[in-house]
Amino acid sequence: MELHDVWFVLIAVLWTGYFFLEGFDFGIGVLTKLLARNRVEKRVLINTIGPVWDGNEVWLLTAGGATFAAFPDWYATLFSGFYLPLLLILVCLILRGVAFEYRAKRPEESWQRNWEQTIFWTSLIPAFMWGVAFGNMVRGLKIDASKDYVGSLFDLLNPYSLLGGLVTLTLFTFHGAVFAALKTVGDIRGRARKLALRLGLVAGAPALGFLLWTQVSRGDSLSLVAMAVAVLALVGAVGAIKAGREGWSFALSGITIAAVVAMLFLTLFPNVLPSSLDPAWSLTVTNAASSPYTLKIMTWCAVVATPIVMLYQGWTYWVFRKRIGTQHIADAH
Repeated sequence: MELHDVWFVLIAVLWTGYFFLEGFDFGIGVLTKLLARNRVEKRVLINTIGPVWDGNEVWLLTAGGATFAAFPDWYATLFSGFYLPLLLILVCLILRGVAFEYRAKRPEESWQRNWEQTIFWTSLIPAFMWGVAFGNMVRGLKIDASKDYVGSLFDLLNPYSLLGGLVTLTLFTFHGAVFAALKTVGDIRGRARKLALRLGLVAGAPALGFLLWTQVSRGDSLSLVAMAVAVLALVGAVGAIKAGREGWSFALSGITIAAVVAMLFLTLFPNVLPSSLDPAWSLTVTNAASSPYTLKIMTWCAVVATPIVMLYQGWTYWVFRKRIGTQHIADAH
């Protein structure tokens, strides 16, 4: 395996980690409207991810940085073609971080309510837009011989990519509901279980349709295996949450997300951005990669830094592992 192949796999792993972790973050943000009955319960949900949400976004920064360094042409074409959608995602992520930090800075109800609205919308929009972006990457873009995107914004809003957006939104919300059941106590935990069961069933139909569409149009034997894992894991996650096994359900919902991401990258390889105008103009792991020397330096840096980051993030989750409820909110009563 060449170094550019290794870095394609590593970038896929980084995106998988991001969607696994940030997925339930986005889900919790959406659930502040779907699950919480009052502002105290909204605070409980927000507090479940309070210590970890910013660490989860490190995976996105690393995935973007690795793409820029390992595959500069992939990065350039992707960000120029998806300029407006990615700008929208970036603005949402910035406002979302501000909302988490500013929400409790003033006591006025209107102030806190407005920031809670911001958390909801800036969680829902990226959860949908990431699916649209990856759907277009797999489907193919209007890339010319100069590796430039020559399509329009409306070309990105096609049925396949919109279905991909629906899949990520529903899967992330399901993942978040399972996490809420895993991290809370009392009445909100029971309602999170029931909502997670319904959301799992709701997510199943679009997910199955999207995976079958992907497999039929672009899949091979490896992507078929990934699809089977995704379907079985989703069924297992729904069954586990029905049985009250939140930990197993969370692990299986995470495996579902990981298998979906794996399937998308398997259908891409050896391309990184297929051209819908002419397959010869597609960006591949070969023609979009940096020099072997650059990739070699990056590999040594990754070998040193990655275990440190993973150990620190694992320690953070361990420290903040306990469940919380409305009784833990100081001024709830």
